[in-house]
Amino acid sequence: MQSSSLETATKSNPTYTGAAAVSLIRTLGMLPVLIVLAIAFTLMSGRFLSLGNLLIVMQQASINLVLACGMTLVILTAGIDLSVGSVLAVSAMAALIVSLDPTFAMLAIPAALACGLGFGLINGLLIAGLRLPPFIVTLGGLTAIRGIARLMGHDTTVFNSDLPFAVIGNGSVFGVPILVLIALTAVIISWFILRRTVLGMHIYALGGNVHAARLTGINVGRVLLFVYGTSGLLAGLGGVMASARLYAANGLQLGQSYELDAIAAVILGGTSFVGGIGSIWGTLIGALIIAVLSNGLILTGVPDVWQYIVKGLIIICAVALDRFRLQHGART
Repeated sequence: MQSSSLETATKSNPTYTGAAAVSLIRTLGMLPVLIVLAIAFTLMSGRFLSLGNLLIVMQQASINLVLACGMTLVILTAGIDLSVGSVLAVSAMAALIVSLDPTFAMLAIPAALACGLGFGLINGLLIAGLRLPPFIVTLGGLTAIRGIARLMGHDTTVFNSDLPFAVIGNGSVFGVPILVLIALTAVIISWFILRRTVLGMHIYALGGNVHAARLTGINVGRVLLFVYGTSGLLAGLGGVMASARLYAANGLQLGQSYELDAIAAVILGGTSFVGGIGSIWGTLIGALIIAVLSNGLILTGVPDVWQYIVKGLIIICAVALDRFRLQHGART
């Protein structure tokens, strides 16, 4: 009886109620926003919930989701990778160029992945080895790697109508696009690393307090090398996916602003810009929000220029939401 009274008194306590509400918000994350967007676009356009359109939304989300998985690992360490769009472009260019030679066509995918991994490791070495700011390193990479992609294709679009790995971009398994299956595989592997391995614990620890992480014996350099290498590798995979869907690659245009979409997906999903807080499932929801928003704006006839404005505002709102979560968490 006494225990029951204590429980009732505790639940009636405003502090307990507030903590329960915060816990519920953290659990649901941005899922309610995704649902509201889906309902709104369904009401504005009867085509939104059609099977064909939903498959398009899933395909649109897949490449961004793959990039966002790598970006989640990076941002959890309180870093940033602004070069993923350019790495995607140069990796796609490498895949297309190799695929044009019948002798080495089967090496197209390994070439793209190796290219992405290589640039990711370069970023990691500069950040971990020379302790340069991630923002500066990857901002420089964004420009320099884009230039390399343009040089590789002589500033033209490279086509291959007989692309050996085109099935990746246009095939399906039991009706589910292969692009979607690849993206979900990236999500599951990233979740496993973050939640079921010691390395994942180190990634969170590094984002929480890098100095404390060093004092506890964590090899900070290796962790940073891993997350930036993985981000580059996944950007290389994104290049394979994009080129497989288009049968082409262009060093100037392909991957433009993809880094912004990936960052928006990660922050919308609840990962904090200051590191140490976040989840890969939240990133999945964030990527779906970006895809649903882009698709819905197109279906409702919103001009292209306004789509960019809306996406920019979403990024600002996502950062503001991140600051609100941090301040509210500090008070509770």
